[in-house]
Amino acid sequence: MGFEEEYHTFMNIHLQARTGERLRRLQEGHNHAEMLFLKQVWWPLFFHFKYLHPEYEIDDFKDGKRYLDFAYIRPAFRICLEVDGYGPHLKNISRWQFSDNLERQNQLVIDGWTVIRFSYDQVKENPRRCQQIVQQVIGRWVSDELDETFLSLLEKEVLRLAIRKGEAIYPKEVEKCLKLSDKTVKKILHQLVDKNILLPASGIKRVRSYRVGDQVKHPI
Repeated sequence: MGFEEEYHTFMNIHLQARTGERLRRLQEGHNHAEMLFLKQVWWPLFFHFKYLHPEYEIDDFKDGKRYLDFAYIRPAFRICLEVDGYGPHLKNISRWQFSDNLERQNQLVIDGWTVIRFSYDQVKENPRRCQQIVQQVIGRWVSDELDETFLSLLEKEVLRLAIRKGEAIYPKEVEKCLKLSDKTVKKILHQLVDKNILLPASGIKRVRSYRVGDQVKHPI
């Protein structure tokens, strides 16, 4: 299915599973900015919404309830994704509200959340950069899972380097960053391609650059 069908299915599942304030919050809090984030940033990366929860309820540090725009939750790993609009209410925000927002983010980090925030303008005008940030954060964790199974120490370092860059990486970059010989880098890159961790990004007979493979970009 395409984005529109998957998006409506995704939202209906969460709407049907909620009642009371949690349902009201989802109906009123999930709007154009959040939908645009899913369409322009999330969907092109993963093509599914697995592990993603819209308007996710958490306990507030003041014994109340707060809602995250999106929560990406997998075992031992939690990411808060926020899309912040820019409007008149931000200009009129009080010092107390400003401090409260900072305290809220600090408490999320203390509680083990990774917090990623985008502006609406970033999502609308530069979705590719937003995709790179999401890929770097989630791909880093997925690479740790892969490392434990069948990646060597050097393969792991090359993969992390490719994920951090978020776009095609060249052998010379790997040589320079990891201080490895040309022969060693070529060997490691070929091994990662054989394992479908990296894929050729440019070049046919002679590969000139590599990109992160779907196994890392699209965790399932």
